[in-house]
Amino acid sequence: MSVDPLGPVLVEGPVEIVLDDGTVARSERFMVAICTCRRSRTYPWCDTSHRPREKTAGVPTPHERSQQAHEGDDGRATRPAPDDRNSP
Repeated sequence: MSVDPLGPVLVEGPVEIVLDDGTVARSERFMVAICTCRRSRTYPWCDTSHRPREKTAGVPTPHERSQQAHEGDDGRATRPAPDDRNSP
């Protein structure tokens, strides 16, 4: 067994784990990564959700793109332009 303080517990397989609700999770793999952060979508197995996400320089996050779409050049919120198609 190997324990990484910032990652999963690595255990030689096959492995059976009894979960909090009493169900048994089984893996026949030769090495199994057991999640310790509880962020994994495949809990109790690690899916690397514990890894910090690195931002790519110059590429805005989805949240930043959304904010930019709603702000003017001065950083204040803008309103959409009136629709001229309905004008007489």
